[in-house]
Amino acid sequence: MTMKTKDEVFFEQLADWLKARGHKRERGEIARHMVFAIKCHPKSVSRTFKRLQLRDPAWEDKRGRPRYYDATVTAALRDVWEVGDRGCGEVLHPMINAYITVLKRDGMWKHGDKATGKLCAMSERTVKRTAARFRSENGIRRRGLSGTSPSAIKHIIPIRKGPWTNTAPGDGQLDTVAHCGESLAGSFIWTLNYTDAATYWVGIRAQWNKGQEATRESVVAMRARLPFPLRALHPDSGGEFINWHLKGWCDVEKIDLSRSEPYRKNDNMYVEERNGHVVRKYVGWERLDDPAIIPVLNELYDVLALYLNHWKASRRMIAKERVGAKYIRTYEKRARTPYERTMTREDVTDEAKAKLHKAHDAQNPLLLLRKIATLKKQIYQQQKATRNQLTNR
Repeated sequence: MTMKTKDEVFFEQLADWLKARGHKRERGEIARHMVFAIKCHPKSVSRTFKRLQLRDPAWEDKRGRPRYYDATVTAALRDVWEVGDRGCGEVLHPMINAYITVLKRDGMWKHGDKATGKLCAMSERTVKRTAARFRSENGIRRRGLSGTSPSAIKHIIPIRKGPWTNTAPGDGQLDTVAHCGESLAGSFIWTLNYTDAATYWVGIRAQWNKGQEATRESVVAMRARLPFPLRALHPDSGGEFINWHLKGWCDVEKIDLSRSEPYRKNDNMYVEERNGHVVRKYVGWERLDDPAIIPVLNELYDVLALYLNHWKASRRMIAKERVGAKYIRTYEKRARTPYERTMTREDVTDEAKAKLHKAHDAQNPLLLLRKIATLKKQIYQQQKATRNQLTNR
């Protein structure tokens, strides 16, 4: 409710207020009504009635700064705006004089000299502000609709809910793990984690932040280390995966790209559990915010992948049945490594198996673990030195 409307309500009750002079109860009822109607403080009711009673009937409210660009100037600017095809103020301002000159020449300018002079002297900022109001009044959008909005690609990349039991090698799940410590603020290292659904083969790469191009480069590097062709990728719905960079690369390489349903972690169950079993277990939760650590961390991941894929066995759940409020899970009788699972697959070529067998015979799991420990120590020392340098500045 504006001040003018409030004054009108007070004027309606002014006569009753004056008649109730000396009658405390009647004035109290009027005051309570005004407080309810106007939402004002009770003490301001009597002061407002007194101010209105003493006001000169010929009084005109002249408070505030006088308006320089009145309705006549606004009307003239609107005509110029129409001539300029309803453009924005930036392109309209330098053309005002030219438009007015042509309209005057052809007898189509109907505004007075005073309004015309003010319009020609109007600043670009004022023209922009007024033209923006014209555009909003006419329902003109300030921005167009983009055909490449973030939601559009989500409709192109399908949601996959499974099944994952009879997949071929090379059909895996992707996720990213943040090495941010206790805060996501600033820049830090991320880990790209890949887990093959058929063989549990692990591929891990470190990168700086999780930009679209950096994530695609990590996927390319991870793919080069797989013992079988990469056939399909299934990440979550994060922006580092659901973008045209990765989608275009997958289309060129003929790799199927799907995604999990948002806020459904169980759609990526294989990679989600290895975020803890692999990345967190061997690298930890400490914040890593030095780019110089990335080459050392990737060297660690190369050694760690050899150890996990060739020497770390796991049991696959083969059945799950709900009985009452509990689930009864049935697992494989014998745990197997990703290397063993790959070697028993008929859809993996003999050439790939021979190459994998040769690499397996040249490894020593104890030496791999010692190498992992050495690289971890180097990473933590580098991070500690970086933190001390920042603290001593």
